[in-house]
Amino acid sequence: MNSSEFDYIVVGAGAAGCAVANRLSEDSSTRVLLLEAGGRDLSPLIHVPVGFTKLTSPSVNWGFETAPQSQLDGRRMWYPQGKTLGGSTSINAMIYIRGQAQDYDRWRDAGNPGWGYDDVLPFFRKAEHNERLADSYHGTDGPMNVTEQIECNLLTRAFVRANQELGLSFNHDFNGAGQEGVGYYDVTQRDARRESAATAYLRPARKRPNLTIHTNSLATRIQVSNGVARGVEYLHRGRATKASARREVILSSGAINSPRLLLLSGIGPANELEALGVSVVHDLAGVGKNLQDHMDVYLTAHTTPVSFNESDRPDRAALYTLEYLMFKNGPLTACVCEAGAFLKSSEEVETPDIQIHCLPAFVIDHGRQRVKGHGMTINTCHLRPRSIGEVTLRSSNPEDMPIINPNFLADPYDWRISLAAFQWGRRLLSSEALKPFVLSEHMPGASVQTDAEIRAYIRRWAKTDYHPVGTCKMGTDELAVVDTDLRVHGLEGLRVVDASIMPTLISGNTSAASTMIGEKGAHHILHGSLAAASSGAAR
Repeated sequence: MNSSEFDYIVVGAGAAGCAVANRLSEDSSTRVLLLEAGGRDLSPLIHVPVGFTKLTSPSVNWGFETAPQSQLDGRRMWYPQGKTLGGSTSINAMIYIRGQAQDYDRWRDAGNPGWGYDDVLPFFRKAEHNERLADSYHGTDGPMNVTEQIECNLLTRAFVRANQELGLSFNHDFNGAGQEGVGYYDVTQRDARRESAATAYLRPARKRPNLTIHTNSLATRIQVSNGVARGVEYLHRGRATKASARREVILSSGAINSPRLLLLSGIGPANELEALGVSVVHDLAGVGKNLQDHMDVYLTAHTTPVSFNESDRPDRAALYTLEYLMFKNGPLTACVCEAGAFLKSSEEVETPDIQIHCLPAFVIDHGRQRVKGHGMTINTCHLRPRSIGEVTLRSSNPEDMPIINPNFLADPYDWRISLAAFQWGRRLLSSEALKPFVLSEHMPGASVQTDAEIRAYIRRWAKTDYHPVGTCKMGTDELAVVDTDLRVHGLEGLRVVDASIMPTLISGNTSAASTMIGEKGAHHILHGSLAAASSGAAR
């Protein structure tokens, strides 16, 4: 094995990992190694906004698959996650949503002091460079560029009016004083290009001599000795390599790969590890448990020829490419999911528990099924599901894919809210605002009306909304994996800093919150280092 030594090793170059690597390497006296299993973010499809619709290949996407879902006809569902510099921020729809203030207050009230909304807001602001807003909610000098969309489709504008027709108020800022209402999403773009965690945090830091970035590097094991994380073993372009950490190892590989690496390293439920022949290093019951994710139930409709469908025809693609290169506008700037709505399923809930996305195109089965003609898609999502799943190992081989079980719709309550969200989507398609554009309902179709028929449709077509969290949860209970400083319980020199630490799923897209966790996690790491240095100096 080749060996090298660093102060910090960060595993995973996604939303959180890029922020951590940037902040830790700001101190020129420290050496930081950032490991990424995927390659560099060189594909033009990453950087041209609409290109994400084509980013499905194994070169940039883990392309995970779930375990059979008992409530969804036993389907194994496609479960994409980013595998390149920037992680999922390099392949997502660029929507900038933080969730609700109450989400973070629930974390605090569940035994995580320092993680309420007032505590995390400064780190959201620290991360953000907002081109549109400058107030107590938004930052204007952070690395991550946030801006309004360059243009929106006619179907999107009609969707916004349709929700107002149904009683929702227009909301100009989903990340401000309140989330409820309908409006246009802000996006992570800069100068008509995608702004990923890699472009925001790594591009300005790449020239630092104390930051080493290794792509095509699959972490296989955390080296632990006498209860202290000492380094990481990894395959660098297939070659066995290891690196030592003088201070800390930080896992930022996301809600699937962070628990996976802990389990491969013998850190997790002892009985499960022993059954797979993995030597137990530290018995920690919660690793891989508490998986939570948003599930989409979508409707589609045939529309007049105003959608994005057929825009990739050679003649139109050439015209749109020229328009993009010359004027930085047109369909190539689109995030496709241009507007959204947040609403309450009933008066029983205090804050919105349903999110609706408008996509002015047919987007069926993650966009993998094509439909002739023009159409639109209404994605409906229950924001705070009660169903809990898990991530476990398939084997002790680090190159085997893990077993991912989101356990969608296991709790009957999730069925209730998902059905309510579906009905709202149906009301939108029949609204006056969309009447000039919608020709007919395509999926599930007008013939699907009874509760049993709608449930059967959901079982066949529901999908992930790409927001897995919670598998290395923060807390003090028996399933908690990290404390409020994000240190792994019972071990030294090891932290988890990514979406897996969320005790509960937030009410919206998770990318912005993951970046915030990276910023706040880096603060805790540096604060601890400063405290330790001060303590040593005092002695």
